[in-house]
Amino acid sequence: MTAGRPVLLLPGQGFQHAGMAVELYRREMHFKAAADEFLEALGPQGKLLHDDWLSGVDGAAADRGTSAQPLLFLVGYAIGRTLAARGLRPGALIGHSVGELAAATLAGVIDLPAAARVIAARCAALAHAPAGGMLAVAGAPDRVTACLRGSPAAGSVVVGAHNAPSQTILSGPEPDLSRAEELVRAQGLIVRRVRALEPWHSPAMRPAARVFAAAVAAEELRPPVLPIVSTRTGRPVTDEEAVDPAFWAHQMAAPVLFWPALETLLDDGAPRLLVDAGPAAALATLARRHPAVGSGASEAVALLAQPGRDAWSTWQRGLARLEAAT
Repeated sequence: MTAGRPVLLLPGQGFQHAGMAVELYRREMHFKAAADEFLEALGPQGKLLHDDWLSGVDGAAADRGTSAQPLLFLVGYAIGRTLAARGLRPGALIGHSVGELAAATLAGVIDLPAAARVIAARCAALAHAPAGGMLAVAGAPDRVTACLRGSPAAGSVVVGAHNAPSQTILSGPEPDLSRAEELVRAQGLIVRRVRALEPWHSPAMRPAARVFAAAVAAEELRPPVLPIVSTRTGRPVTDEEAVDPAFWAHQMAAPVLFWPALETLLDDGAPRLLVDAGPAAALATLARRHPAVGSGASEAVALLAQPGRDAWSTWQRGLARLEAAT
């Protein structure tokens, strides 16, 4: 397959797990350098994040946005920098949730010191977010939302992400989210909790997004030097959008359109090599549901192993596949 330059998929909230990418930090010098640069730019928060990450802190402490968001940014950004240092610069970027901010940084919309300030501000804005969470449901968005029709939860629990044709994320505050979970289960759909303790990508996040917008507006934004297929709009980010602080800030209260973004990328029929920079091969697994990947015309490769698997071997195999394709 002639794939051309790879397309990098960058992870978002819910994909994190204890020990993700730690082996790369210990053994891959380019990854460590990029990660340390970001952690240092975060200041004291970076030191705490570093220690929790390397000590394998898990559970609720790892699922709060104040921890998961900067670590997921770190993983996506550091992998992007590592690939570029090896001459494997991507031809396009797709970021899931906070991964879109990693994409913006890799594409030059914002520099790393500013990105660190933005990520810190995104975490601080969570003080204005209610308790809540997200549900992964095995069903199409229309079918899933039909389960809530007529219930009190219908007004506050919404589609937070469209990840695949039959993979929908519901998001909303508690206790409505728990009521929604009961309703969806009662309709026979498979449901599991996503690793998130905030109602990301729902209207409940609008107060936090408004606070966050002021921080983004304080930074210099530039047009991207690499194409970003946005999971906010499902299409490429325009130069006008890239320099609009509201475009990036209000993404935290808008649904993640990962599947529409993937369709925009793949539906032209050109072969692509999709490279998953996220934990546990989650984005590659979603991408393999697209007909272009299922048919073999395009390919999805994971760089990070699932928990308990050999992380270094997975990384080396992924790099070898990229090198062979470029």
